[in-house]
Amino acid sequence: MARETALLAAVFACAAAACATSSHVMIGTARPPISPESVRVYYTAPPKYEEIATLQASSQGSMALTSQQNMDKAIARLKAEAARVGANGVLLQGVQDTPGGSLGAGVGNTSYGPGSAVGVGVGGAFALTNKAAQGLAIYVPPQ
Repeated sequence: MARETALLAAVFACAAAACATSSHVMIGTARPPISPESVRVYYTAPPKYEEIATLQASSQGSMALTSQQNMDKAIARLKAEAARVGANGVLLQGVQDTPGGSLGAGVGNTSYGPGSAVGVGVGGAFALTNKAAQGLAIYVPPQ
């Protein structure tokens, strides 16, 4: 029984890891966690800062449909990851579109008559994309 429980726990852990939408790699010293709302996004490096961690985040698994919604979700996840390591800033280093799947639908109808048959079908599909963002979690000292 214990073996089955351990195997089940391992399966759930692997599944959870596969669904991870953000991560970090420490390259400096972590600080106490802060609120993600306190994290500022920088597009150019501030004059003085301390590097804490490299960050990865994506919009995967969100219900975002537009490019802007996907970008907002990826940035929010970068900020949350930075806040976990106590960074008050994220220096954005790159954003890419990644394949996220597709949605499709189809409708068909068939009609039979004496000596003839007619079939009609209509379908459509569109691709979904996610945003993947990379950044550097930084601590910017007060000025």
